[in-house]
Amino acid sequence: MLAKHGSRRWESTISGYHDTPPTSRLQACELSVFRGERLVLDDISLSLAPGEAMILHGANGSGKSTLLRVLAGLRQADGGHVLWAGSDIAADRAAHASRVAYLGHQDALKPGLTLRENLHLACVLADTAPDEAIDAFALQPLADLPARLLSAGQKRRTALARVAVSQRPLWLLDEPTLGLDTHAIERFGHVMADHRTRGGVIVATTHVPLPLDDTRSLVLPDLAAFPLSGGHDTEGLSV
Repeated sequence: MLAKHGSRRWESTISGYHDTPPTSRLQACELSVFRGERLVLDDISLSLAPGEAMILHGANGSGKSTLLRVLAGLRQADGGHVLWAGSDIAADRAAHASRVAYLGHQDALKPGLTLRENLHLACVLADTAPDEAIDAFALQPLADLPARLLSAGQKRRTALARVAVSQRPLWLLDEPTLGLDTHAIERFGHVMADHRTRGGVIVATTHVPLPLDDTRSLVLPDLAAFPLSGGHDTEGLSV
């Protein structure tokens, strides 16, 4: 059983992710990325231990979404490396994909499938059931509706439920609370807290406060403001 949602919060019934040893962590080492001829990320490094969460900050165009895609293995960095548990993710991209739950700006739901059916594939891969995630995000009355009939906020909650049922140790979330009301954000906070309790790692971008305690921050500079030879320092912006 994945987890249990009571009247107020989502509570895990699992002690930890079975494929994530206690020493596992996410590391990025001196990442650089170009978009065309423009330098988007320059010398970005970070390190997160099990249970840690990091919020990425920066102006539009500063590379927050790009960094998430690099950490997910969806985009190759032009310089530097991403490591999981000390191993370069480029050595086995399929293995890294199996440990990542990535949520971009698009909810990526099949409009002709019901909410429950949209969660089915993630459940099959993780050997979980959708009902507890559906309950955690208060989606029970909508479970058998086609996704095309859902509101923007309901679709976002469904996408977050898919992240929760995936049982992946690394959550990479790009503006996860888009379209969510206050109550949905509170529920999401309980799910994220449970994920961290089990040793999961979260890296997220957001323009609104997330209900996360004890987070780290990484501020990405807008490199359009610097000449390529400007010699600016980004590493000191991680806290």
